Parts: sequence; C-alpha cells; structure tokens
Amino acid sequence: MTTNPNPLLSQLPSPAAKRIALRVSAPAERALHQGHPWIFDQAITEQSHAGAPGDLAVIFDKKRRFIAIGLYDPTSSIRVRVLQHNQPATIDANWFQAKLIAANQLRKPLAQQSTNGYRLVHGENDGLPGLVIDRYAETLVLKIYSPAWVPHLKEIYAALAQTNPCERLILRLSRSATKQSELLHGLTDGMTLAGQPPEGLILFRENGIIFECDPIHGQKTGFFLDQRENRARIEKLSKGKSVLNVFAYTGGFSVYAARGGAKQVISVDISAPALQAALHNFSHNQHIPTVKSATHEILAEDAFDALARMETQKQLFDLVIIDPPMFAQNQSQIAAGLSAYRKLTRLGLGVLRPGGILVQASCSSRIDAETFFDTLHQAARESHRQLKEIERTGHALDHPIGFNEGAYLKCLYATAL
Repeated sequence: MTTNPNPLLSQLPSPAAKRIALRVSAPAERALHQGHPWIFDQAITEQSHAGAPGDLAVIFDKKRRFIAIGLYDPTSSIRVRVLQHNQPATIDANWFQAKLIAANQLRKPLAQQSTNGYRLVHGENDGLPGLVIDRYAETLVLKIYSPAWVPHLKEIYAALAQTNPCERLILRLSRSATKQSELLHGLTDGMTLAGQPPEGLILFRENGIIFECDPIHGQKTGFFLDQRENRARIEKLSKGKSVLNVFAYTGGFSVYAARGGAKQVISVDISAPALQAALHNFSHNQHIPTVKSATHEILAEDAFDALARMETQKQLFDLVIIDPPMFAQNQSQIAAGLSAYRKLTRLGLGVLRPGGILVQASCSSRIDAETFFDTLHQAARESHRQLKEIERTGHALDHPIGFNEGAYLKCLYATAL
C-alpha cells in the first residue's frame, strides 16, 4: 500500500474497550454453531449494556461458553455481523491480515489468467460481513454496508498495506450507510483513503481484455466483476454469430462476444453514459483483430421496449444475452421479480432465431436457482418454444458462497428450439 493515508483515518473512533455480552435464542444459537454470519435484533434475549456501531459483541451460551464475536450495529436489524465462530479471538490488524491472506490464497489462480480486476473480499463469504474489497489493477475499492466498520478501518488499512500493496484505496458506502452521516465521522462515498485520487477512469485487465471503470461514481464499485466467468463463456459461443446484449451496462459481454468472433453485436441499455463506456471498452481493445472487425451498435433504450420493438420489426439474433439488475430485493418483490423474468424470456425468445442460444442471468438472492430456471422454462413453453439446456452456472471463485443467503448469481445457457 502506498504511504500517505488520509489523515481522517487516524481520527476515526476506536471501538469501546468493554465488549457487549449477548445471549440469543436457541434457533440463533444453532445457526451460529453452523457458521451463520448474522444475528438479528429479535434473536437477542439478553444484553449486558448498550453499544455504538462497531463495538465488539460476544455471544455466550447458557453456560457462559463462547459462541461467537462480531461487530455490533444498533442501527440495523442485523444487530451483529459475526467475525469469528466457536474460538475466542482478538479482533485487530493481525486478525484482519490473516483473513486477507486467506482471501488472497483463494484467488491465486486469477493471476494466471491475465486478470487484475477481481473481488478480493466478498463480505460474509470471506468472513468479513458487510465489507467488500475489489481490485482494479493498482486501485483497491473498499465498500462498507454498515457504519459498524468505521471504527475498524484503521486496522483494515494496516492489514491491506501488508497483504495487498497498491497505489490507492478508495472508499465506497452503501446507500443505507451514506444516509447515516453522523456515524461516518467525516467519511464520504468516493473518498480516497490512501494514495492520490485517480485523475480519471481506471483501466484494468480481465482475461486479457482491457476495461475501464469509474471506482468513485460507478455502480457497485465501478464494474460488475461477478460475471467474469460468464463473459468468458459468451466468448466461446459467439463465433460468426449476431449477438444481442440486453442490460449491457458498459458492454462487458459485448466485448467478449466480439473477441470471440461475433459478426454483429448490439448493446442495449437505458443508460446513455453506460453505453458510452461500452464504446470506450471497444476502443481499448482495437488491438484485438476480432474486436476491431466486429460491428458494434449501441441502443439507449428501455430493455423491455427495445425487445418488443425488435420483435415487431422481425429482427432475429443467433445469441441473446439478458442480464438484468436485481428484481427482488425483498420477500414482497419475489412475485413481481419472477413475472419480470418470465416477460424477459418471452421477449428474448421473440428475437431469437430457432436453434439460437438464450443466455439469461439473475442476481436476485431472494429468488433461488431452481425457481429461476423453472420460470424460464415455463415462459419458453408459453412462447411455444423449448429450451434445451447447455449449462447452468453460478458463482466465480472470487465470489465464494459461505452461507445460503450468500448465493445470488445464476445463469442459464440454452438452445431455443
């Protein structure tokens, strides 16, 4: 890590020296013994004293035996984000360093793939609940989903300096964390925590393809890193094909399709700035002959409207990619989310020639994989088409799954007869 950390880091509060002692309900105890990373407010049956965000809470059983320790957050229904199960531990820079070393080890294979853009820490699934760290070449982007992480950022910075040296460290805040400004102690979304702020966009490599990202203003931390392996699959399916990429964002799937030899690529997204970035990503890869020779067109339009219009105009493609944003953020949105997936499948099949390939993804953790895949098949039947599955995919190695709720990404590859 570069020197010159932001002076604000040293001024952040430290967690209280006195730990909060908690007892929890029997079902919560069982879940903790199985390694679950959350304790909800309603599961707490006894608490020694009130605490501030980031104070350490220790959970004991009826016989005062240690069960877990985690970050206390009185502002969230997830009252404790568990850091350590079963064995007591001192939570300090050394502890965080050990977590980062384990995370690095898991991601070692990526270095052989000409990839320097990937998720370094995947929150709960890497044992650091509510905290994500993404690497874009020599820039690290740290995103927190709870103010409970604020008192621990000094230790995280120290651990990163030892395990993951880089030019700069940028802070991103979740929407809910941004709203809690009184608990952020001067921290703001997009702030540079160490090193010099970037002068412009960051360029990084993924499987040898150059992409740009905006780590300060971009969605998530600047790029959708979780689809890397699905993008690589698209490349292998694209030779000689006409490809429609719906919800294209900055054109990740589109550039891979072009490198794979697609003759025509159309990127559809409602965001004109995202599509401009897609054009930039094509221009960054003009040294690749197949990218240079591919025809690439952008359409700034609502995906549903664009698909309906293309069907009316009898436009047909060999490969249709549908990778929408999260449709179901909570339980009450599941039915509407499934309805949206069904509609997209029908629309996608309306512009897919017989024998063409449909690739459809979901990032809604509330909708499980089986339900999602069944929904796509049902929609195909309603369209009098049959989906012959090629493959189902899930998470890449830098987005591990450590507990059931951690599984969100699923993708279907199917030939539409």
